Amino acid sequence: MGYLIFVTLLWAVSFNLIGAHLAGQVDSYFAVLTRVLLAAAVFLPLTRWRGVEPRFMAGVTLVGALQFGVTYICLYLSFNLLSVAEILLFTVLTPLHVTLIDDALERRFNPWALLAATVAVVGAGLIRYDQLSSGFLGGFLLMQLANFTFAAGQVGYRHLARRFPSAVPLHRRFGYFFLGALAVVLPAWLAFGDPTRLPTTDLQWAVLLWMGVLATAVGQFCWNKGATQVDAGTLAVMNNLSVPVGLVLNLLFWDSKADLILLTIGGGLILASLRINAIGRTEIPTV
Repeated sequence: MGYLIFVTLLWAVSFNLIGAHLAGQVDSYFAVLTRVLLAAAVFLPLTRWRGVEPRFMAGVTLVGALQFGVTYICLYLSFNLLSVAEILLFTVLTPLHVTLIDDALERRFNPWALLAATVAVVGAGLIRYDQLSSGFLGGFLLMQLANFTFAAGQVGYRHLARRFPSAVPLHRRFGYFFLGALAVVLPAWLAFGDPTRLPTTDLQWAVLLWMGVLATAVGQFCWNKGATQVDAGTLAVMNNLSVPVGLVLNLLFWDSKADLILLTIGGGLILASLRINAIGRTEIPTV
């Protein structure tokens, strides 16, 4: 779980950087494209092209198209329709997507994992419930598409890594992920991007560099590697820990306002959901 905790902190910082320095200022498609290109520059030189199961390569390429390509285009576009608080609120359904997709792939129903994910959703929802804006419906639909594709990607990668074990380490078999992302993001930029809204300050370029190398290259790999080391219920819950962490950072460094009582209660529920999931794994058989 160490990988997931590390990435939760990394993405909590990154989320605030997007809201503060990129959203509404830099073209969304360009921002996502830049992240993919920088991450690909990190991983493609490390990638093995021989001696790797072709079905694994194709699967990871599809995961990249879903988990990064579609997800982050929807996320960046949603910043044009929603406040940061609303986006955080609408991400709380991701654990349910994770749990239900994993159960569908395994052809089973695990009530404890679903309960843990539901408690995590309630906790995160308490933290970020706020008055919704007039454009919330379009933003909500974008965020639910992002939630679904992000969940499908990480669950899919978890299954691929277990189905196709290899002596080749995972970091040498991850570059295909960014090729899949590029296959979605590059056509989107060419079709819908606005070349008049490129970064104009050194700070914006620095944020994009952070997002590409750390949040995308390091973050996506560590998150997916971490997903292979935990069960689906824990993975579902960890998707929502970024909500309280992101809000705490927002309070400390970006002077955002939040209800500290709800933050405490909601964060406690998310932590409790980890315990619920642990009880289900050790004491109650999956049905």
